[in-house]
Amino acid sequence: MDPVVTHGWTAVPVDADIVKKEHAKIQSPPKALSIDSIPAPKSPIVNTVKAYAQQRLPQPTFNHSMRVFYYGRAMQLQHFPDWKFSDETYMLCCLLHDIGTTPENLRATMMSFEFYGGMLSYSLLTKEGVDKALAEAVMEAVVRHQDVGKIGKITAVGQLLQLATIFDNMGGHSELVHEETIKSVVAAHPRLGWSKCFHDTIREENGLKPWAHTTALGEEDFPNGVLNNKLMAPYDNMK
Repeated sequence: MDPVVTHGWTAVPVDADIVKKEHAKIQSPPKALSIDSIPAPKSPIVNTVKAYAQQRLPQPTFNHSMRVFYYGRAMQLQHFPDWKFSDETYMLCCLLHDIGTTPENLRATMMSFEFYGGMLSYSLLTKEGVDKALAEAVMEAVVRHQDVGKIGKITAVGQLLQLATIFDNMGGHSELVHEETIKSVVAAHPRLGWSKCFHDTIREENGLKPWAHTTALGEEDFPNGVLNNKLMAPYDNMK
């Protein structure tokens, strides 16, 4: 097993536009996929981390984490077939990427939520005895999942996490996921007013920590973009 391949360490551009242009095999339009056609891994470590996340994340945040898995896998399967990292690695990234946003964790540290979340993720995974390359891959992806930009590289699994979170949070990269796929994913993992929920979390962290890394995305542009996610508005309050 090559850990670079298995755990998504392959370097790709951090610029999503370059990734979509040069590293993807875009299927246009994307295929409609049901959630049943995207199997979720059920290994012992995934089960442990899923239980950990469910116990600590508010329901809207846990549902978001699951939607990010399914949207990201839909993108990977259709547009990035050369990215061969395991669905287990990606699932762990998804389950833990927002662990730093809980009210308790926001107040447990001076650090930005992604950095503290990365530390918590690494601590949990190493405690559970996973391979070091896996624990570090998850930590890196969690720390950098809001590190969007135009210059430099990122891990492949980290880039997929960025693409899927931006899609669910702001409706970006909408050309990569079919509308019917959205409907299937939301039916299984409802948004529960996610746009307002995450907007409020951004405002909360920026109020507590005016130095937070989230401010790099725009102190007004980012929370307002989340709140006014037009792509997901029809689904935001579906039950």
